[in-house]
Amino acid sequence: MPTKVKAANASPKPSVRERLLDAADELFYSEGIQTVGIDRVVQKAGVAKASLYNVFGSKDELVQAYLDARTDRTREGVERTLTRFRTPRERLLGVFDAQGQIFTEPGFNGCAHITASAEAQPGSPVECATDRYRKWVRTMFTDLAREAGVADYEGLARQLHLLYDGAGVSARMDRDPSAATTARAAAAALFDAAVKE
Repeated sequence: MPTKVKAANASPKPSVRERLLDAADELFYSEGIQTVGIDRVVQKAGVAKASLYNVFGSKDELVQAYLDARTDRTREGVERTLTRFRTPRERLLGVFDAQGQIFTEPGFNGCAHITASAEAQPGSPVECATDRYRKWVRTMFTDLAREAGVADYEGLARQLHLLYDGAGVSARMDRDPSAATTARAAAAALFDAAVKE
């Protein structure tokens, strides 16, 4: 009887951690963190419930890992988009181009961090993850504004962060991916006014 030979390019089976994170990402993002119980996550991941607790320790820790993975994907997408731009102004405004790409993804359901924050307990791992995400967004805008030579780069960063958040809420609630384009135009006006000061 001939033996089966694995294809050289066959990818290895995802780890238990990866399967749990993939299942959590799909379920939590589309249905909500509080709505989805652990039993659904482990069933979708095809693992035993004990595996979830061995890998993450608790549902809160799983949610934190899910949110951190989303932050990483968003950061990578923004960084990839910004490589297309040369001037500091273009790079700063390019953040909204990256955001617009997220808005057009199939199944876009708003900002996972905003949704999670609304359900998080004070001081919980979930709140810590949402705080890290917000700090990353604010730091990104602060660094880009500073690189662009804006005198009040922190003030501009706060304004741009509000635009970024507002565009995300608008894209979700109005089901309008062009919110990123509108936010980009407003960001350009804010930037140009800040440079003149």
